[in-house]
Amino acid sequence: MTKSFDLVILGTGAGGSLVARRCRSAGWSVAIADELAFGGTCQLRGCDPKKVLVGVAEVLDAIRRLSGHGVDRGGAGIAWADLARFKRSFTDGVSERKEASFIKDGIQPLHGRARFVGPTSIEVGGDRIDARHVLVATGARPMDLPIDGREHLVHSDHFLDLAELPRRIAFLGGGFISLELGHVASAAGAEVAVVEQMDRPLAGFDPDLVDILAERTRAMGIDLRLGTEVEAIERGAGGLRVRARRGGESIALDVDLVVHGAGRVPAVDGLGLEAAGVDFDEKRGVTVNRRMQSVSNPAVYAVGDAAAGGLPLTPVASFEARVAADNLLGNAREIDYPAQPSVVFTMPPLAAVGLSEAEARERGVDVEVRCERTGTWYSSRRLGEEHSGYKVLVEKSSGRVVGAHVLCHGAEELINQFAIAIRAGLTAADLKGMIFAYPSLGSDLQYMV
Repeated sequence: MTKSFDLVILGTGAGGSLVARRCRSAGWSVAIADELAFGGTCQLRGCDPKKVLVGVAEVLDAIRRLSGHGVDRGGAGIAWADLARFKRSFTDGVSERKEASFIKDGIQPLHGRARFVGPTSIEVGGDRIDARHVLVATGARPMDLPIDGREHLVHSDHFLDLAELPRRIAFLGGGFISLELGHVASAAGAEVAVVEQMDRPLAGFDPDLVDILAERTRAMGIDLRLGTEVEAIERGAGGLRVRARRGGESIALDVDLVVHGAGRVPAVDGLGLEAAGVDFDEKRGVTVNRRMQSVSNPAVYAVGDAAAGGLPLTPVASFEARVAADNLLGNAREIDYPAQPSVVFTMPPLAAVGLSEAEARERGVDVEVRCERTGTWYSSRRLGEEHSGYKVLVEKSSGRVVGAHVLCHGAEELINQFAIAIRAGLTAADLKGMIFAYPSLGSDLQYMV
């Protein structure tokens, strides 16, 4: 059976949902398809449930840091089964409510794997759907790892759904997923190892602050193995064995669970983009112009992790979706990305916005680099946090703040203040001239510039 719509959207996350509602409100006929539960990664399998776990882990981490400073640690611990139920209170029913809201708004929900069979024709569940336009908003998936025994790996969504926490856990890769969930698991009492083939985790974040975070990670008792390449995963009578190599040294780690945290790629494989004449890169996604429109098929748009656009973050997907919706509805608009803050929700969190030192050099921006460890600052000492610091880049010619990198409790909020400063073109002098509430984390900002 063939159906026709003005717009078909692939993916029910933040970006796809926003465009669906904008175009439906304008009177378009809209269908939205997903092979997974409706709601997208962030709401169901990523940001939101992860932050619930992090929030509870932070409480226990604070008790440990302040033990002997007025806090009686006693028998404080994480009751994982209770935490799992608490997490589910944020995710249970989301998919059903999402689908019901689509139906209420007149948006046709479609369940199943979608595949292009023509420039703007899709097949879903045996039905052919023709459209004037298609939006690809399918997000990202864990990248394929060419190691023996990879069938024993579980992904982050499996970890988030654990009813019980295994005693020994290995995380492969040193990115967001491994560090965030590794900190949670360690705070909850698991023996945790993180194995990263590069000499430093969290590529893309400031290396000096990453080094401080690596110190903190090891101080928590996490076995952080850098420069170590995983060769195989084997199952034995006592659990799993991770075989790895560091230089000429062979390493074996015996664990109960191995989590894939080695990076994600756009979930565009299997969509049949070739049949639609849509150019894409397997590592970056659909190649789009500044209108979020496929450069090779102007009837197809892409946003979020599935598009070769901004950072793979939910707020960026929503920002791109607003641009895509404007252009679909005939309001010509080219994207102009503001400063894009990014946060690793470790303990403490690491946040960044704007230029890094390396990017400033590559672009020929002459900057003054202001960098300091802040474990002795009041804002860290009162929380018993020894591992904190910052790096701020100030353009010499204008005095404008062009980059900020922060490792401290509350970094996820402080980085938003820096993002506003960068977007508004504020100078270091502007920030120093502010009166901030004190004592507060925000009041530290004027000493960082």
